[in-house]
Amino acid sequence: MSYIYLVVAIIIEIGATSSLKASDGFTNWLFTLLSLIGYGVSFYFLSMALREISVGIAYAIWSGIGTVGICLFAWLVYKQNLSFISVVGIVFIVTGVIIVNFGNMGNHT
Repeated sequence: MSYIYLVVAIIIEIGATSSLKASDGFTNWLFTLLSLIGYGVSFYFLSMALREISVGIAYAIWSGIGTVGICLFAWLVYKQNLSFISVVGIVFIVTGVIIVNFGNMGNHT
């Protein structure tokens, strides 16, 4: 169940960060509110995941997959450029998250 909480935290964090961009420097109150609430809910689910997943592993997954997710979202929705080097970096992040998980199998506390 803890990994489900972590996935929910990541998805909501991506939404909150997307809303932060759309808030236009906190001038659009709807997206500002969505962003602040989203981060709070994301941290709540991250804290639930931390009941069974070690903080270092959970944070590595949360921040790594969140970074990849927001890069892809910005590319698709905001039409932001992803250079070849950026794509290589994203592949490294995903690879790192996979390695961290394999290196920690069976050791969740």
